[in-house]
Amino acid sequence: MRKSAAVLCGATVVLAGTLTAVPAEANAEASTAQSANAVQAAKVTWKKCGTDDYPTLQCASVKVPLDHAKPQGRKITLALSRVPHTATKYQGPLLVNPGGPGGSGLTLAGFVASSLPKAVAAQYDVIGFDPRGVGESKPALDCKPGQFNPVRPASVPSTPAIEKANLKRAKSFAAACGKKYADVLPYINTVQTVRDMDSIRAALGAKKINYFGYSYGTYLGAVYAKLFPERVRRLVLDSIVDPTGVWYDDNLGQDYAFDARHKALMAWIAKYNATYKLGTDPARIEAKWYAMQAALAKKPAGGKVGAAELEDTFIPGGYYNGYWPALAEAFAAYVNDKNAAPLVEAYENFAAIDASGDNGYSVYTSVQCRDASWPRDWSQWRKDNWAVYEKAPFMAWNNAWYNAPCAFWPTKSLKPVNVANTKLPPTLLFQATDDAATPYQGGVTVHRLLKRSSLVVERGGGNHGITLSGNACLDKYLATYLTDGTVPRGSGVADAVCKKTADPVPTATAKSAMVAPAESATAQAGDTLHGLLGFRG
Repeated sequence: MRKSAAVLCGATVVLAGTLTAVPAEANAEASTAQSANAVQAAKVTWKKCGTDDYPTLQCASVKVPLDHAKPQGRKITLALSRVPHTATKYQGPLLVNPGGPGGSGLTLAGFVASSLPKAVAAQYDVIGFDPRGVGESKPALDCKPGQFNPVRPASVPSTPAIEKANLKRAKSFAAACGKKYADVLPYINTVQTVRDMDSIRAALGAKKINYFGYSYGTYLGAVYAKLFPERVRRLVLDSIVDPTGVWYDDNLGQDYAFDARHKALMAWIAKYNATYKLGTDPARIEAKWYAMQAALAKKPAGGKVGAAELEDTFIPGGYYNGYWPALAEAFAAYVNDKNAAPLVEAYENFAAIDASGDNGYSVYTSVQCRDASWPRDWSQWRKDNWAVYEKAPFMAWNNAWYNAPCAFWPTKSLKPVNVANTKLPPTLLFQATDDAATPYQGGVTVHRLLKRSSLVVERGGGNHGITLSGNACLDKYLATYLTDGTVPRGSGVADAVCKKTADPVPTATAKSAMVAPAESATAQAGDTLHGLLGFRG
C-alpha cells in the first residue's frame, strides 16, 4: 500500500549546481571529492500549506540537475515540506524519508514533528521531500498506468501459460518505462537522490544535516553518509536495509521473513478462535488460507480479488500487525460465511498497490533496477524463486513478479555502494528481530559497517518501522539522541534491547479495523506511521 501524501506546493528555488563534480555513476568509495567551483545556493522560500493533521507544514521546491555530473545541464524539481523549529536552541534541519523507493516524504515531516516530544521537535526544522520522480516532484514517473489493475494472472507460475502471462506484464512495463522516460531513467537511482539531498542541504544554508530514514530510507542515509561524511551531524536509521544484498538477494531474503510473518498471523488467529472460528491449529488455518487462494484463482471475489490480489491484501500484515484484526475478519467471513464483501473491502483498504501506486511502483523499479545488477537470464529467476517457494510460499512469486521488470530493464546497472564508514559521529540504528521487509541481519550488518553506531533492538517485534509508533522504550532512545547526541553503548550485538509492542486484539468488526481511528494512542501512532511508509522496502 502506497498511500499518497497530501498535495503540497510552494515556491521554487534554482540551484545552479551541487557541491560535488564526481560522476553520478561512480562508486561512493571514490565519490567524496568536492568541486573546486562550488555554487552558492539561493535561499528557499517557504509558503504555508498546512493540513488538518499538520497545520504548521510549509512548502517549497528546489531545482537540481537531472545529472549531477553536469550541474549546468537540464534541471528537475524537488518538492519540499517543513515544520519549522520554534525553540531558541536550534539544531539544524532534520531530513526525513519514509522509504520505498518511491515513497513520498512530504507528510512524513508533519508526522515526525508531531510525534517527537515537543521540546525535541522544536529544536529542528523537520524537512520532508519527494525524491526525484516521486509525487509532487517533477517529472513524476508513471510508466504504465494501471499496471496492477485487477484481476492479474496468479503469481505462482504453475503452468507455462501463467508464467508467460506474467513475463509479458514484466517485459511490457520495462519497455513502457524505457520508451516514456528514456532521457530520465539513467538518473533515477540512489546515488543521484543522495546528491539531491546534499543540494537540499545547500539550499537550506546548512553546513550539516541531521537525517532520519525508515526502510529504503536507511539505505539513502547510509549512502549519503558515505559520500558526505563530513556533512552528517546526526543519523537515525530505522528498519535497516542490508546494503550487501541490494537488491536481488535482499528481495529473496524478504520472502522467507514474510512467510514467517504470515505464519505468525495464522498463530494469532488460532489464539482467538472464539472470535474467528477458524480453528486452533495454525497449520490447519494456513491450509484454509491457501485453499481460499486457490478458490479465488478460479473465481475472484467481487470481480477484483483473485489469487494475486489476495497476496497483495495480506502482504501489509507482514509489515504491520495492526492490520491483523481486519485481515482475520475478512478471512473468516469468506471461509465461514461465504461472504466475500469484507475481503473485497480489505483489498481496497490494504492492498500493497493502490490508485497512487503507479507513480510509486515506477520509481521503485527505476531505482532498484538501476542501482545494482540483476540476473538478465530468466532461468536464474525461475530456479531461485522456485527454490524459495518450496520453503516459503507466501510471497515468493508475488515478490518475484513485482521485481521482474529488472530482468528486462532498459538501462544498465550500476555498482552497489559500499557503505562501510569510519568517519561518522555516533549514529543510532533501530531494528526489530522479526521484521519481514528488512530482516534483522540488515541491522546487524550496518551496525558492523558504521563505526561508532549503536543498535537498539526490539526483541520479538515484527513490525517494519518501529520508532514513533507507540513503543516508549524505543522512542526514549530516539528522543535522547536527537536532544544531545547520546547513544547507548552495550557489549553484545545490540547496544540496547526493548520489549516488543504488544500484538493487537480482535476488534468489534472488520469495518472498524479498516477505516475507523484506533482506540489506543499506541495503535493510533502505529496506524498513522504505517500509512505513510511505502511498502516493499
